[in-house]
Amino acid sequence: MAQRALFGGLVIDEAGRPVGVAVVGGEAFYVIDDDGFRRHIESEKVDRQVLGQMRELIQGHEDMISEGTMRMIGQEDIFTKAMIESSLRDLDDQFERLIALGLPEEGRAWLGMLGFQVVINEHGEVVRVEQPGSPEEPPE
Repeated sequence: MAQRALFGGLVIDEAGRPVGVAVVGGEAFYVIDDDGFRRHIESEKVDRQVLGQMRELIQGHEDMISEGTMRMIGQEDIFTKAMIESSLRDLDDQFERLIALGLPEEGRAWLGMLGFQVVINEHGEVVRVEQPGSPEEPPE
């Protein structure tokens, strides 16, 4: 049971309308307007689908990601590389922590500025994740 919607403000329905967020009984839900009926979808269900797609994009590209991250933060040494690669190997733990703690508002704003959006249908299934600069389809 997630207390926060990770991608609140970044989720739209198939018609391009923003999907709201509500907390009911301590659990976060994405709220879709289905012809006037406010359909509540467990945020964790949607968030885990998105994180699963992100995992697919990361897997097999760990070296490239760690090299790019080291250049971006200006720390190109063996210890930084080991720390980044360790984090990438433990993606499941990182994602669990992210679901538990939530994504900071600044992080969501940054993703929004980059054009990141999650498109879901009325059943809470992720139709697509729009990530400018990433491949159209996850690698196989």
